Amino acid sequence: MSTNETKRGGGLDDEVVIDSRAPHVGPDETGGATPPTRDAAEDSDQAPSSAVGRMLRSSIQQIFVFAALVGIYIFFMFAAPNFAQTSIALDIIQQSAYIGVMALGATFVIATGGIDLSSGTGMTLIAVMAGVFLSGSFLNLPLAGGLILTILCGALLGLVNGLNISILGLPPFIATLAMMMVARGLALIISGAASITIANPGYVYLASGELIPGVSNAVLIFIVLAIVAGVVLNKTLLGRYALAIGSNEEATRLSGVNVRLWKTLVYVLAGVFIAFGAILYSARFGFVQPAEGVGFELQVIAAVVIGGTSLAGGRANIIGTVVGALIMETLRKGLQMMGIAQEWQLVVTGIVVLIAVFVDIVRRKRQTAV
Repeated sequence: MSTNETKRGGGLDDEVVIDSRAPHVGPDETGGATPPTRDAAEDSDQAPSSAVGRMLRSSIQQIFVFAALVGIYIFFMFAAPNFAQTSIALDIIQQSAYIGVMALGATFVIATGGIDLSSGTGMTLIAVMAGVFLSGSFLNLPLAGGLILTILCGALLGLVNGLNISILGLPPFIATLAMMMVARGLALIISGAASITIANPGYVYLASGELIPGVSNAVLIFIVLAIVAGVVLNKTLLGRYALAIGSNEEATRLSGVNVRLWKTLVYVLAGVFIAFGAILYSARFGFVQPAEGVGFELQVIAAVVIGGTSLAGGRANIIGTVVGALIMETLRKGLQMMGIAQEWQLVVTGIVVLIAVFVDIVRRKRQTAV
């Protein structure tokens, strides 16, 4: 197999092509990517039609995901009392922000063919650290310093995951499962198993304040981070190599790409997004509950997979992830307003995850057949 790597253009907009049956390392125009595996001669003849086909498939999938969100919302408008109120819609968007932000980072991880089960308890641990940095009962640092240290804690969490997977060779499932338990234990130890109040008004303003009247800052931060994630996925080497690793890790390695480095950086990026999610989550009410976070990883993974990112790797969609997060929160809010018990809400969440994974498997089989 030839493993020559060519580049077109310059800077971060270079298009990397690992030729002769290796995957194409560039995402499509809409945030999704399904690299073809055809001979070079076939690629030259069918490149325009293939690109159009990928774009159409991605667009149709986004339309289906958005239609599912609209359908679920309409259902609860009739099934749940007062669900149609504007305040409920705004609350859904605001409450989906922290899960959505973490899902943005998980999109890159899953695009590599990996998984991150530590996002839920990792978020709690980082929120506890934010309490340590900013609470008057602990260090009581200035807001800027506390936020920087909190984000660095998230990067460190991701770095440990990345090193365990890339250097030690642990399967992502095992490495992040272990981190999930470690993070939960550390959160309880550091906090003394007691809630931490963050009385810093600037910190609370990050999530609950309104730079734009009627729109909480949490929503604005979610939108900005979604744009940043889209740019990183589509316009930087990190995004393109993440997709290439997920599509064909061995071919990417043989092409000269330092797979261990880039995979580690993907997990570091995911950790940074977890830190932002922790900030938004703990800043809503200004306190941290160290026992929370368990099960959030399922909502994060479900949001990513529902949005069109393939669990097998090589395909990612940021817009879909955002809509997936909104779907998960709409379900939670609607079931809650219908008076459905928390236990049954978990059942519904599990079923949604199963359906999303099944749809992903069917989609991959159809693409392989084509």
